[in-house]
Amino acid sequence: MEPILAAMPAVKSPDGHVHFKNKLMWTLGILILYFALTNIPVFGLASSSQDVFMYWRALLAGASGSIMHLGIGPIVTASIVLQLLKGADILHIDTSEARGQVIYMGLQKILIIVMIVIEAAPNLIGGFMKPDPAIAAQFFGGNLFLVSLLIFIQICIGGLLVVFMDEVVTKWGIGSGVGLFIIAGISQALVNGFVNWLPVSDAYPVGFFPRLFSVLLDGANFIQYFGKDLLAFATTIIIFLVIVYVESTRIEIPLAHAQVRGARARFPVKLIYASVLPMILVRVLQANIQMIGMFLSNVGITILGTFKDQTPQNGLMYFLAPINGPTDWMWWTTDLGHAPWEVLLRMGIDITFMVVGGAIFALFWIKTAGLDSKDVARQIQLSGMSIPGYRRNPQVLEKYLDRYIPRVTIIGGVFIGILSVVANLFGVIGSVSGTGLLLTVSITYRLYEEIASQQIMEMYPFMRTFFGKE
Repeated sequence: MEPILAAMPAVKSPDGHVHFKNKLMWTLGILILYFALTNIPVFGLASSSQDVFMYWRALLAGASGSIMHLGIGPIVTASIVLQLLKGADILHIDTSEARGQVIYMGLQKILIIVMIVIEAAPNLIGGFMKPDPAIAAQFFGGNLFLVSLLIFIQICIGGLLVVFMDEVVTKWGIGSGVGLFIIAGISQALVNGFVNWLPVSDAYPVGFFPRLFSVLLDGANFIQYFGKDLLAFATTIIIFLVIVYVESTRIEIPLAHAQVRGARARFPVKLIYASVLPMILVRVLQANIQMIGMFLSNVGITILGTFKDQTPQNGLMYFLAPINGPTDWMWWTTDLGHAPWEVLLRMGIDITFMVVGGAIFALFWIKTAGLDSKDVARQIQLSGMSIPGYRRNPQVLEKYLDRYIPRVTIIGGVFIGILSVVANLFGVIGSVSGTGLLLTVSITYRLYEEIASQQIMEMYPFMRTFFGKE
């Protein structure tokens, strides 16, 4: 399959250095295009359609019922499959070489296309995305199948557009498209959560500040109508502060240049060494499990549980569903329709899934992204640096780094898993999941660091060669 993998369509890489201002322009252009596509509704879609990814909408960086309906879901799902195969040494591809990178990216693109089809098809076959009979009667002679096919094609095109927009940002812009889309989607939801003045579940606005003023001016029961919003606001602030603090927590390994006397540096091993992106993998895996359960329930197979709209009511799917807010587990304030032991079991499974999954996917992530001890030792060796007091040998460097990198990766994965669950338990502003807020803060912080690095390299061009950016 190598000729096919090498011939997969891809965005052309720049021939040389891309100026920082041009990178900003490319990034801004893709961001504007993303917002435009999220506001293009799928033609032929009935208003009675369901959103199978409703609880993961902000995390998947898509918009329900738009051409961006699938968001980054297919990209992340394909990444899960590849990381499991590569992490288990079933897939033998050396991504440190140019040939291996081309094959790996081609294989990933094929898997993404497969996942686009797999995730789009159940939305139609399972009856989640329903064709509009009026559109069918007006344009297709009442043939609903043709409308469904048109909806399927539009969703697939949107999935492919996300793939190529991600490539444009990665090669011509700053950061990655996946991270940029997550920041855009969740930031939009946060702004909406703070200033939305429309009422939804009661007579008061859903936005934090309009609701606060309305409740105070009306003299209503503050705890009853604003208690959960105040808890979500406190959780949002705490998560923001904790992530910013943890992102700056690191172990620094001293390095010295072998030939240039006095040239010293430090290799930082952050507490969140694998970043928070493995949490996307864990949550998308949960989303795919729930999608399978909803699909089976809609076609009449209820062995795994039944669903009411997008919410699991019983069976295995109920216990595997993540906690999305206080209303999912505070049985003493809301009638959940389940015994306390069932709610506690669901919470225990969710915590275990996030903590164990966070640690496992973090280990797979550093191996796939070239951040494990072996790859880092090779990078340090190629840069001409070494650890003072140790022989300048890749094996020696790898053995030394093994003291820190695997342990810090596991600790960081577990910590992020626990933090994500805690944020989900108490809720955050804007109905975005705790995982989504956590991802947004962390990705934004790292994007800020990358922008600062890019600016330094524009000021001092010789550093681009030193850091391998040229």
